[in-house]
Amino acid sequence: MKSLINEIAPAPSHIARAHFDAMLGFETDCWDTHASLAAGADDFILVDVRSPALFQSGHIAGAINIPHGKMTERRMGEYPDGKTFVVYCAGPHCNGANKAACRLAALGLPVKLMIGGITGWLDEGFNLVTPKA
Repeated sequence: MKSLINEIAPAPSHIARAHFDAMLGFETDCWDTHASLAAGADDFILVDVRSPALFQSGHIAGAINIPHGKMTERRMGEYPDGKTFVVYCAGPHCNGANKAACRLAALGLPVKLMIGGITGWLDEGFNLVTPKA
């Protein structure tokens, strides 16, 4: 009996390889982001695209908050050239990071989406920070 998995045949290996290689140009994950932050990497800017209120309730240490609707050419021009913007939102149920990635790409800026967002970050066992009262 053929499984539902193979109801549609898998792509030939060379096509699958090209597809998955391309995905890595668009996405990063929570683990690689965490490791890069811990190592002090300075070639990216981590951007939480949720509302300021949600950002204040808990965010990834080192992230800045720019909701996707506030990503204008002028605003994004405040950041140094040559940095990759890594965007995240609440998680897989949220498309804010996708909208932010579209805006940044339209501005000609290098961007990757951190898959999983806050949900993925917490699932990996990583902590969020909150401002001191």
